[in-house]
Amino acid sequence: MIPDRMSEPRIDTRLRSDLTAALKARDSVTVAALRSALAALENAGAIEVPASGAEGSKHIAGTTPGVGSTDTARRVLSEHDARAILRSQVEEHRLAADQYARVGRHDIAERRRTEAAVLAAYLVDPPDGAAGP
Repeated sequence: MIPDRMSEPRIDTRLRSDLTAALKARDSVTVAALRSALAALENAGAIEVPASGAEGSKHIAGTTPGVGSTDTARRVLSEHDARAILRSQVEEHRLAADQYARVGRHDIAERRRTEAAVLAAYLVDPPDGAAGP
């Protein structure tokens, strides 16, 4: 039987929820890992802004006047996209750890490895009925 993935919370929802818990627990390593992952997801949701034409404010070139005139809809990431971004974050943390270890900063390297492990836990599919990390 195929598990119902629709009943599981989205990965970004789980990250935000766990960030709140990590903040309350004062777990600085987990907080740093979750914040970097959430920032990467937010950045991926940004849309490209078209080049501004001659229109705009007469006071500041390239701006648009009016409250809310620059608000744009963000791109909605699929769960697959979010997991791919999270995988790249895990890889970035691991590469950074290797680089820090090469220059003798083993304390920072260990922290980066721990952050990578925190994020990698979100990529593992939980067994039926089990909650995420």
